[in-house]
Amino acid sequence: MFTFAVLTFPNIDPVLFSIGPFALRWYALAYIVGIIFGIWYMKRLVSNPKLWAGTTPSATPKQIDDFFLLAMLGVVLGGRVGYLLFYGWTQIQEDPLYIFRVWEGGMSFHGGFFGVILVSYIYARRNGIGLDRLLDLGAAATPVGLGLGRLANFINGELYGRETYLPWAFVFPNDLTGLPRHPSQLYEFFLEGVLLFAVINYAVYRYKILTKPGRAAGMYALVYGFSRIVVEFVREPDAQMGYFGGFVTMGMILSVPLLAIGVWLLLRSRRST
Repeated sequence: MFTFAVLTFPNIDPVLFSIGPFALRWYALAYIVGIIFGIWYMKRLVSNPKLWAGTTPSATPKQIDDFFLLAMLGVVLGGRVGYLLFYGWTQIQEDPLYIFRVWEGGMSFHGGFFGVILVSYIYARRNGIGLDRLLDLGAAATPVGLGLGRLANFINGELYGRETYLPWAFVFPNDLTGLPRHPSQLYEFFLEGVLLFAVINYAVYRYKILTKPGRAAGMYALVYGFSRIVVEFVREPDAQMGYFGGFVTMGMILSVPLLAIGVWLLLRSRRST
């Protein structure tokens, strides 16, 4: 009989600190830091004339500040509504009040992504900014928050991977099966956070792609969509969803449109001057 060693899951309290009834969780902190960093970094990008090769930046720092609350609203509401639409029907049917219990988790990247696109469209129209230009700035800045969110998922012991006996497997405390599993949250942290940020910002600083509207956003959609599909092969699907056709997950299905959007944006950016 063979025995397999697994890594010890770090004993990190999901609650960073609490004061009376108020509790700050790592997951909430990831959202807060990610949004604050995103706004700061977008302002840094539009304030750096070297990145624009003599062209006018996509927005002013003040416009980025004004966009802050709208972007936060798009991420939070879009992420929650997306989760409820794509994954949460079972919980809603069992308990309709689940819709409002956001402190129990339940956010969807794809929902947050389309929520940001919607509010970006509204803001861009009202302020005379091209939507693709605004999305380019977001594409360069948001991987940091996305990566932090995946680290928070790992700390919470949620969204873990499928069974494996690789040397870096973990037994997650919230998994009642007690099986060693892929730390898929860490895979996503690297692919959707570190790699995505590095690829896009290398292109921003090396090839000045912010002067080609839609190119950074197209790269974001392609790299994220492909990375998410790859990780889905080792990530445990949501229990209430399972597999479609025996191996396809909801995460894969929702990532296919991102690939199509990415290709369309990149092709469109070739026509810009």
